[in-house]
Amino acid sequence: MVKTPKYRAKKQVVDGITFASRAEARRYGELKILQQAGKVSELQLQVPFVLAPAVLIRGANRKSPALRYVADFVFVRDGARVIEDVKGALTQAYRIKRHLMAVQGLHITEVKA
Repeated sequence: MVKTPKYRAKKQVVDGITFASRAEARRYGELKILQQAGKVSELQLQVPFVLAPAVLIRGANRKSPALRYVADFVFVRDGARVIEDVKGALTQAYRIKRHLMAVQGLHITEVKA
């Protein structure tokens, strides 16, 4: 039995890179064209940001890992760094991570799927 993905996203492979959804793969194509045209630069994919460091929780045998947010794309446009995420649905976990990024002065640009 094949398990259906949680949000029904279908993985896509472009340039040998596997994307979580068709919308994310499409956005990658758009950003590649913008980069070739010189509108954006320094395009990076799946960039991790640490929101909270690893901690040892009392009574636990090991450290709880760091809390991370992984941006779909990070690039430079008009001299400013842009953190971008392709979104179909805004989950509660994403909203919390978006809030924690904003606390650090980092704002996420959301691209609707």
